[in-house]
Amino acid sequence: MVKLNKIYTKTGDDGTTGLVGGARVAKNDPRMAAIGDVDELNSALGVAICQLDDAELLKSLQVIQNDLFDLGADLATPADNDDDFAPSEMVLRVTHSQVDRLESEIDAINDGLDPLTSFILPGGNNAAAAIHLARATARRAERTAVSAAQVMAINPQALAYLNRLSDYLFVLGRMLNNGGKADILWVPGASR
Repeated sequence: MVKLNKIYTKTGDDGTTGLVGGARVAKNDPRMAAIGDVDELNSALGVAICQLDDAELLKSLQVIQNDLFDLGADLATPADNDDDFAPSEMVLRVTHSQVDRLESEIDAINDGLDPLTSFILPGGNNAAAAIHLARATARRAERTAVSAAQVMAINPQALAYLNRLSDYLFVLGRMLNNGGKADILWVPGASR
């Protein structure tokens, strides 16, 4: 259990921050950029949740928010090599089962949607627009995490989770737009 009595420590005043295990890195380190984007994604989901009143959907999104804290902890825990991503009682890692759960939810939502006939514009109603903003933030978080993975070992399941999450948010945005019937379709070159 985490216990925070003091919010400021002044240890980051020099432009560094601590990782799990005590190592310190620059606040603009690629790992920290990925953690920051995951935090922003979690905040965007919080805004989207405020637009919803479906209890089951709220529960699902709160599970995802919790997963994103797990993902942040995973990113903040350095690994010595690409094979060092097994979770344990002392090391929090995103797991294949979390990715599988998202895939199942994507399939369940997508089964109720009309097939796409065009790319869609983010919007529709307030809830769908907020979910699309979270989706775009998830894509950025994924890009940032992939960039970090090019220079350090990052859990492949964390990367897969971010990829599936943006897909989940895409189909969820469509669901919130009356099952896709209120999607705003892109019309290529319409303003020429």
